[in-house]
Amino acid sequence: MKAPASIETTRLLLRRPVWSDAQAIFRSFGGNSAVTRYLSWPAHRSVADSYAFIEWSDAEWERWPAGPYLVFAREGFRKKVLGSIGMAFTAADTATAGYAFAQPVWGRGLATEALRAVVEVARGLGLQQLGALCHADHAASIRVLEKCGFQLQGLREKQTIFPNLAPGVGMNALSFTRVL
Repeated sequence: MKAPASIETTRLLLRRPVWSDAQAIFRSFGGNSAVTRYLSWPAHRSVADSYAFIEWSDAEWERWPAGPYLVFAREGFRKKVLGSIGMAFTAADTATAGYAFAQPVWGRGLATEALRAVVEVARGLGLQQLGALCHADHAASIRVLEKCGFQLQGLREKQTIFPNLAPGVGMNALSFTRVL
C-alpha cells in the first residue's frame, strides 16, 4: 500500500516534491540557517543540494510506502513552498516523522496541522506507531509533537548529530513516539 502523493488539510496542500521545486526549497527552508539549525540534515549550501533532496525523496517514495511532502497553502500563495514534512522509514512498519518550515510561517500552527495529516497517513498505512526526534532545546518543535499526541520516551544523551549546530558532535535529543 502506498500513501497518497498529495493530501489536503483545512489550510494546507501537502504533495510529493518534484524536480521543478528545487529553487523554492532552497529559498524557502533548505538554505536558511535559522530553519535548519535544529535539524538532523545539513543546510543546503546551493540549489544542487535541493536537487539532491528531491532525488533522495524520489528514492524514498520508490522504496517505502511514503516519503517527504512539500507543504503549500491551499489558498492564496499555492505555489509558494512553506516547508516540508514526511516520514523516514527504516522498515515497512517503522517510520520517523520530521518537518521543517520557512521562518515567515512559524507560530501559525501549520506544522501541527501538517503533522496531524502525516499521522493519519501513517495510520492509513497500518503503522502501529510513529517516532520523532527533537533537539532537547527546540521548545517550539517539542510543543508541536505534544499537540499531535506524541509522548516523550526519553533523552538520548549526546547520541544525535545536528550538523548545523556542531558537525560530527553527538548532542542531546528527545525521543518521542505516537501510538496509532
